[in-house]
Amino acid sequence: MRNRIIWHFEHGLHCTKRFSGRYETIVWFTKSDDYIFNLDPVRVPQKYPNKKYFKGPRVGQYSCNPLGKNPGDLWIFPNVKNNHVEKTEHLYQFPVELVDRLVLSMTNKKDWVLDPFLGSGTSVISALRHGRKGIGAETNKKYVKITHDRIKQFEKGSLTRPMNTPIHDPKKPAKSIQYKSDKQLDQINLFNDSRLDIYQG
Repeated sequence: MRNRIIWHFEHGLHCTKRFSGRYETIVWFTKSDDYIFNLDPVRVPQKYPNKKYFKGPRVGQYSCNPLGKNPGDLWIFPNVKNNHVEKTEHLYQFPVELVDRLVLSMTNKKDWVLDPFLGSGTSVISALRHGRKGIGAETNKKYVKITHDRIKQFEKGSLTRPMNTPIHDPKKPAKSIQYKSDKQLDQINLFNDSRLDIYQG
């Protein structure tokens, strides 16, 4: 096993009797020590891009990789929900940008990407996006049609959320919460009053 990767997302089922699940686990295995790992295509911006060596023979030179840093094993991508540009009828659809990081780092151009549980075709879409060849197996004919339709969307350039797009832009005002009834508003106020009592002791 090379890595146990955690994919974190913000939206999902809101549980009432346990903490809501907000991650999936990706486990990366290789058959031997002879494997592909391309770090440069998946680097992310440095936290301190202007950091320099302060002593030694390289003093004054940049100490970080100019292409960015290793993204680590905690990945944050939005999951595919109703208002996501990639949303289809598939119930458990993964975002293309999540699979992009796997395809870019673990394959080379013109390689084959195999997905034995194709679903909505995300892995094949990612492969095509980055000069790979994709193949998969799926028993549900509806999902096979969805995959074909998504390939056509990809060819038109209207399918995916661009890589490295910010998840949330704080400069854009959020939509106001609309309450359906006075009862809902009363419940919110009751919660806020109770929380205030707790803070005040």
